[in-house]
Amino acid sequence: MTNKPCPAPTESRALGFWMCTALVVGNTIGIGVYMMPAALAPYGLNAVTGWLVTLTGFVFLAWVFAGLARIFPQDDGPYAYTLRAFGPSTAFMVLWCYWVSVWVTTATIAIGVVGYLSKLVPALSGNPWLAPITALSLVWLFVLLNLRGVRAAGSTQVVTTALKLLPMAAVIVLGTWEFITEPSVYAQNVPTTPASLDAVMSASVIAIFAMLGIESATIPAGKVQDPERTIPRATIVGTILTALIYIAVSVVPMLLIPQTELTVSNAPFADLFTRSLGGGYGELLAVFVIVSGLGALNGWTLMAGELAQTFSRHGTFPRVLGRENAYGAPALAFVLAGVTASVMLLMNYSKSMAKSFEFLSIVVTAANMPLYLCCSLAVLVLWRRGQIAAPGKRETLFFLAAVLSTAFCIWVFFGVGMTSLMWALALAVMGVPVYLWMRRSRRREQTALRDGA
Repeated sequence: MTNKPCPAPTESRALGFWMCTALVVGNTIGIGVYMMPAALAPYGLNAVTGWLVTLTGFVFLAWVFAGLARIFPQDDGPYAYTLRAFGPSTAFMVLWCYWVSVWVTTATIAIGVVGYLSKLVPALSGNPWLAPITALSLVWLFVLLNLRGVRAAGSTQVVTTALKLLPMAAVIVLGTWEFITEPSVYAQNVPTTPASLDAVMSASVIAIFAMLGIESATIPAGKVQDPERTIPRATIVGTILTALIYIAVSVVPMLLIPQTELTVSNAPFADLFTRSLGGGYGELLAVFVIVSGLGALNGWTLMAGELAQTFSRHGTFPRVLGRENAYGAPALAFVLAGVTASVMLLMNYSKSMAKSFEFLSIVVTAANMPLYLCCSLAVLVLWRRGQIAAPGKRETLFFLAAVLSTAFCIWVFFGVGMTSLMWALALAVMGVPVYLWMRRSRRREQTALRDGA
């Protein structure tokens, strides 16, 4: 296998700025932001500090991805960036972990969507089989949608992203209204958990799950219009917009719902509206949350299929996974994504909804960090080799962002804990036989071609 990036594919570039921005915002603001208040409630106000650390780190990471896309517009996304800097073995292992994290994320989002759906359909909470069957149905619904091609998936993403911003605005308006009309309510439920560095680190790591996805515009790079301009702009705009929304909506439920109630809530924002405005509003918000989760489910399904096709294009997955149907979609790659997500989903439905979501979110975070770390380090390595332009003002700031994002990734590795880190390591080890098998197959093909020449 070569250690040079493969050229971008020549199929129609269907994704423009708004679709790419919707992909970033839609994948980042999924079900996670709605489940996070319950997961972070035990840490009290330490969670606010954790959010600030996380959001700052992800702004630097967005800068890294935007800069790499600007400098190497024809590269095949993060796989090619890592390939340039560290070679094929490292590129495969890093993107394997990321690919695993994508279909684990798909399962996690499906679980979260069903959690909110249970507010509208109580039978989902009472029947032990109905909830997992519903979650599986959602996974395969979006596999089928993505089989219709990137244009169909992109259009769906724009619509669901627009709809998902409505409940965010509603939470902000509710919080502002409560502050203006009855500011004393904000003092009634202030968490009493003492401040500590360990709590900040733990809260920051959990909050990272809600920010995963800022790199989304770089994954289908070969299907993006004018990638040199579109991908950097979409990545930066999407990340900043997401950060502002998260800061605005994360504090409201923490201060308006008692800590003990928030900790055990399956649908914190729906409970917030029911508590503040009475019956009916919570159910209405749940509808929008479900739409938000469905949009994220669509986006992450797209990512899973595109990544499998990227592996196939670089010769590290069977070529059959890269074959496209009449709509230009890698059909078997999407089917594989659906199967793997379904397995992970069923394995974790034995846990409670909140525990399942929290466990999977931490595993996904650990599996994502090698990609973030290697792309940050790739900037420094390629700069030293002279593959990135000599330092000017713009390049110096890009270099500084890469240094700070590297430090942030190291911080996260310390915070994920040994159990989650071992899970991520185990997922990486699972990829070794696949890599060795595909490398041997490629060598046999090359030998056969030489012998036949």
